[in-house]
Amino acid sequence: MNAGSERIRVSVDGEIAYVTLNRPDKHNGMDFAMLRAMVRAQKQLKRRRDIRAVILQGAGSSFCAGLDFKSALARPLETLLMGLQLWWPWRNNFQRWSVGWRDLGVPVIALIHGNCYGAGMQLALGADIRISTPDARYSLMETKWGLIPDMGGTPLLRDLVPLDVAKELVMTGRVIDAAEAHAFGLVTHLSNDPLTHARQLVAEIATRSPDAVAAGKLLLQRAYAVADGAALRAERRWQRRLIGRANQRAAIARNSRPDAPDGKSIKPWGKRRIG
Repeated sequence: MNAGSERIRVSVDGEIAYVTLNRPDKHNGMDFAMLRAMVRAQKQLKRRRDIRAVILQGAGSSFCAGLDFKSALARPLETLLMGLQLWWPWRNNFQRWSVGWRDLGVPVIALIHGNCYGAGMQLALGADIRISTPDARYSLMETKWGLIPDMGGTPLLRDLVPLDVAKELVMTGRVIDAAEAHAFGLVTHLSNDPLTHARQLVAEIATRSPDAVAAGKLLLQRAYAVADGAALRAERRWQRRLIGRANQRAAIARNSRPDAPDGKSIKPWGKRRIG
């Protein structure tokens, strides 16, 4: 299956959906067409129950070099209308760009190379796992333009780094290398071959119940930084949605047959119900 737009390519190969930013001549700089296409891709993939993971990547020499300011300035009316979303009392499309990936009940893995700046870095932070080439470069450079990260960057940074680190990254807008990003906790893995690394990780996750994977992701997102009582309530809620269901029974059956040769006679997973 192949779908998407000129700006975003969406394809599904087996159980993996690939979402590719497709402006290689602009280092995948985000314009409004790309923003809208990304939100559509999230909605499209959220409805699918047959995929086990999403891989986010960028065509060409960079993952995403941030907002294409030249494009925005060339369309002042559209820029004004899009800017009115700052007055929405709910999540706007700029924030969905990154945070929207958290709503999917499957792991979302960002493969990062080249430049990962501004909107691109916030997109990467919205993934569950980030795998980076050692030569990638990172920056929350909104202060360069007199702005702040407003595409989901605030809650996403909060989940990954201490407050002092977040403040330094935001206030300086400094470009850091992949090793420093990894040391800060912004990058999960460094790899010379992020795609192969991601596929191996997906294969490992796919041995687990799709419902348990989805519930684990959503539970941790909602309970990781809240008070103990709220976290414990969330644990009970998500466990009630898993226990005794088809995929939980399949997990028991699978792990009760450790001697099954080459996976034969292993009970298959049912369709994902959660997320």
